[in-house]
Amino acid sequence: MKKVSSGKVREIYEVDDDKLLLVVSDRISAFDYILPSLVPNKGKILNQISEFWFHHIKDIIPNHIISTDIKDFPEEFQTEEFEGRSMLVKKLKMIPVECIVRGYITGSGWKSYQESGTVCGIKLPEGLQESEKLPEPIFTPTTKAAEGHDENISFDEVCKLIGKDLAEELRNKTIEIYSKCAEYAATKGVIIADTKFEFGVDENGKLVIGDEVLTPDSSRFWPASDYQVGRSQKSFDKQYIRDWIKSTGYNPESGTPIPDEVINTTVNKYKEAYKVLTGRDFKA
Repeated sequence: MKKVSSGKVREIYEVDDDKLLLVVSDRISAFDYILPSLVPNKGKILNQISEFWFHHIKDIIPNHIISTDIKDFPEEFQTEEFEGRSMLVKKLKMIPVECIVRGYITGSGWKSYQESGTVCGIKLPEGLQESEKLPEPIFTPTTKAAEGHDENISFDEVCKLIGKDLAEELRNKTIEIYSKCAEYAATKGVIIADTKFEFGVDENGKLVIGDEVLTPDSSRFWPASDYQVGRSQKSFDKQYIRDWIKSTGYNPESGTPIPDEVINTTVNKYKEAYKVLTGRDFKA
């Protein structure tokens, strides 16, 4: 199989003219660096939680999944190495915009708000506190950089990049998907503070969601039972490893292995997110 992409986490293989195989590795990235230690079974957790959400939102938008059954994969991928962490998907023309939606003010959005009262050019109410719920979810897109950092762009810039009609459809679908999933997660005691989606268009020009959906890599999940406005929150996602890096001064470029206890805590948070949201115990 021809490998067409090797990202921070995913390996993408071309199956034929209209199909790809996405394989989710156990790599973990933070601050745009791939860290030197693997997180065991992380790829399987991400793959399976994405599959859960793709099914949950299928009434809103079609997705790229053809099959997650290893028996449907090309013969060379019908091995234990690929089982549970791979998807056979439709090839799409991907849109060069990361569709970020924020329901709460945190992370880089909080930093921007403190500096200017805005996030991605969107003026927000005065007096918001860290982690506060926004009056309504906001669409804060970024570029999709092949290397280095993605950059925030305004909605007007998205319109110039891909056209006004497609930009409005992207914004509307992003907020609609987030709203439905956040409402579901709330019934499980989880706050989805923010997340990001990626979309493409199929051979008929129809918008389709791809990549991953609402995983601990792409989202901030907070336990509602511990939520308190005015501070950072506990989480079920990779914020833990980001916080560990910042608090210890660890250099992500150093190649120094991450301590086992940090890796174990990280994978347990991913497993917890999977169980709380899907109602199932994760089985490797």
